[in-house]
Amino acid sequence: MKKIPVRQLRIGMYIHEICGSWMDHPFWKSSFLLNSDQDLRALLGSSVHEVWIDPDRGLDVELGDESQSVHDSQDVLLSLEAGVKSAPPISKATFEDEISRAKLVHAKARKAVVAMFSEVRMGQSIPMDQAYPLVDEIHQSVARNTDALLSLVRLKNADDYTYLHSVAVCALMVALGKQMGLEGDDLRSAGVAGLLHDVGKMMVPDQVLNKPGRLTDEEFSIIQGHPLLGYEALVEAKMEDPVVLDVCLHHHERMDGRGYPDKLDAEKITLFARMGAVCDVYDAITSDRCYKKGWEPAEAIRKMVEWQEGHFDKEVFHSFIRTVGIYPQGTLVRLKSGRLALVVEQGEHNLLTPVVKVFFSLKQNSAIQPERIDLSKARDAIEAAEDPDPWKHLFPPL
Repeated sequence: MKKIPVRQLRIGMYIHEICGSWMDHPFWKSSFLLNSDQDLRALLGSSVHEVWIDPDRGLDVELGDESQSVHDSQDVLLSLEAGVKSAPPISKATFEDEISRAKLVHAKARKAVVAMFSEVRMGQSIPMDQAYPLVDEIHQSVARNTDALLSLVRLKNADDYTYLHSVAVCALMVALGKQMGLEGDDLRSAGVAGLLHDVGKMMVPDQVLNKPGRLTDEEFSIIQGHPLLGYEALVEAKMEDPVVLDVCLHHHERMDGRGYPDKLDAEKITLFARMGAVCDVYDAITSDRCYKKGWEPAEAIRKMVEWQEGHFDKEVFHSFIRTVGIYPQGTLVRLKSGRLALVVEQGEHNLLTPVVKVFFSLKQNSAIQPERIDLSKARDAIEAAEDPDPWKHLFPPL
């Protein structure tokens, strides 16, 4: 793979990935053979600056043209680590102790959100009395061990996405809020805001919300209406918390003023809306959707680093990375020694050197005795994150 400036694109190249937010380009697919002048002109006329090409499936760059290899992209994570002080959240319980309780909270939250959102879909008022106790339970689980519940909320299928996305953003908002020093009512409001931020999608027709292809301009306009629809539903339900109302209405605003629905300038976007924007995007791009497979967390963080200028508040984004890590618990990684390993917990001082459990040798092409390794004290290191799907049947218990 090679990353090149869009000005170097030519007919016959295979585009593996378009760099930047999906809002910045006119294609619903990010991988395709560039075989028409119309598509080339569309890319050149968009706000996309770079793309990844696959020379094995199309034309290569011309002699003398600049490009960046996929291995060089690891430098993005290295530079990120240098700029982010990696103080992981302090846990009161081990992952093993909390995971069973987190599973109960996760199941209860899913059931409650399905019930709440179903009432909204049927035109009923939002039952606010269910939201706050649920957020309190999510907060308690996150306070005991951040990784346990966050590892569960990443697991969702396309059918469950809308409901579990709300649970996930709630948990992420609480964890991020704790990392940023929020307490009491502020932290509770952040959690409720995450839980209800997408309630307006219940008023969007299913054929638009779950369309597997790229949206038309009219359909995209309908989708862009969901923050206002949600805000109005919350007002009708007598929601008086300004944080919840603000995040629902403004979680799609951007620091460069190109967000929606109000195209707010950076200074007019509140801290909570900035938090909501980061949590919403991260969970969206790491989740399987009806039209795309989610990216692995490390890849998602790398892409968000590329987008952060103009899209996210830098301080909030860096606090978020300290919260979830570059390689969150449960991430499958390939080590430089040629072994596969699962991330068990975050490193104490470095986001790029977590504790892992090795279980497979790529050199020997065989399973090996699982072994727990603290990469901050080992000679080995992470080379890249791996797609977990082909290896899940071999995963050892964490």
